[in-house]
Amino acid sequence: MPEARPERADAARNRRAILAAAERLFTEHGPDHVSIEQIAAEAGVGKATVFHRFGNRNELVRAVVFEHANALREAVLDAPPPLGPGAPAGERLVAFLLAFAHLIVDRPALIAAYDAGAPDERADELHRFWYDHLSALITEVRPDMDPDGAAVLLLGMVAGAARPLAAGGERAERIVDSIETVTRAIVGDVTRSL
Repeated sequence: MPEARPERADAARNRRAILAAAERLFTEHGPDHVSIEQIAAEAGVGKATVFHRFGNRNELVRAVVFEHANALREAVLDAPPPLGPGAPAGERLVAFLLAFAHLIVDRPALIAAYDAGAPDERADELHRFWYDHLSALITEVRPDMDPDGAAVLLLGMVAGAARPLAAGGERAERIVDSIETVTRAIVGDVTRSL
């Protein structure tokens, strides 16, 4: 199998500019009200460049969501504690679930547009990573629990609670606070971080 060629510098620069422009416009106007032409103009590239790279607006929505999801994965692997390595498992578990909740809550229109699209196999790889990460943390902090079942329940709790309230401002923050409280209770730490 041939190795993937590294991305050219100009292609990488264009990709970053397109994704940044798409996110700005999606956040400001909602994905359904933004055209490829607007994104191309905002990014300073031709419309053909956007189409060639992403195909359509739905693929751009997916790409922006995956940028954030991949950033969370990289943070889990390399960021400073408590999200990254070096903190006790309970602290890492709480930090990860809060970061996952904010990935959803902080991008309501984007997540709604993403959810409305067709399933994507790239999500399976990310979900597997997140389940494995949570399962390993749960094994360490709560060896009395089934780590796989607990990982499924915790991720489901966050996604299920955060998605419908993503646009809810104060109410969404209360849900995030509740996610932290429940997670701390599960890991045996009822103190709340300041």
